[in-house]
Amino acid sequence: MSKRDWKLFLIDIMESIQKIENYIGKMSHKEFLEDSKTRDAVVRNLEIIGEAVVKIPLDVRQKYTSIPWSQIIGLRNRLIHGYFVIDYDIVWNIVKNELPELKRKFQEVLGDH
Repeated sequence: MSKRDWKLFLIDIMESIQKIENYIGKMSHKEFLEDSKTRDAVVRNLEIIGEAVVKIPLDVRQKYTSIPWSQIIGLRNRLIHGYFVIDYDIVWNIVKNELPELKRKFQEVLGDH
């Protein structure tokens, strides 16, 4: 089996961010909390982002220090291993307040390579 080019994981990240943006749309916080399908879809794509980040080579992660790599991986671990106690208010905050900036930073990495 051939090793997958790490840049494809950046594309996976960007696709997951786009999906999250599409799922949330103009949804309010209350609507998000009441919509289990959207919550599940958002969480799944945050997990995918975390999985993809693990596959980015360490030297690349060290070059782009403005990206909180370890926090993204930590979020993935909490989502996967603590799924009975997910705090959807925190998920909402990440999606609405942190994801747009992360998207810009990942676009920068992708553009550089």
